[in-house]
Amino acid sequence: MHAGDTVEQLPLWLLFLDNTYWSVTIPTLLFQAFTRSVGVAYFIVGCTLCSMAVKGVKKTIRQPRPVVIDRRSGKPRRSYGMPSTHSGVIMFYLVYIVLASVRLPLHTTLPQSSLTRTIPLTICVPWAITICLSRVWLGHHTWPQVIVGCTFGVVCATLWFTLWVNGLNEYGKEVERYLAPYLLLPLP
Repeated sequence: MHAGDTVEQLPLWLLFLDNTYWSVTIPTLLFQAFTRSVGVAYFIVGCTLCSMAVKGVKKTIRQPRPVVIDRRSGKPRRSYGMPSTHSGVIMFYLVYIVLASVRLPLHTTLPQSSLTRTIPLTICVPWAITICLSRVWLGHHTWPQVIVGCTFGVVCATLWFTLWVNGLNEYGKEVERYLAPYLLLPLP
């Protein structure tokens, strides 16, 4: 939101995008609860670490955001915007989900169907792109801040996924085998 904008002036879909923390975090936690997958838990840890790393870089660079009026207080918000944390984390989501959908075996708790691979992609690709664009539309970031955030997320997701497929997944399988009786997981 820019100086002088009110919540009432934003379209409902843009307000929804302004609350991406809940529209992304809750479905992720529900998916974790449904699958009880060590791989999904690993993904969540990666998202969290990516967010923390972006925030660390943001505090180092200290580039201000565009002038944004806080919806709750009505006062200008003073915080840093380079790189965009939302853009970094949502690109982490997107890249990791694309790689997982293409390269990983389906978890035993999921339907063993090609739709299980394609549905996440048809939802996540437009959603992630729209969230990144909304950071500028809402006035929270500049284009360079969003682009750097996206790049950061892509790099983090690629590295995190590479660690998983190059050995950590074997530890994940062992952890799942050990925890299966307690988590009521079907074994392969």
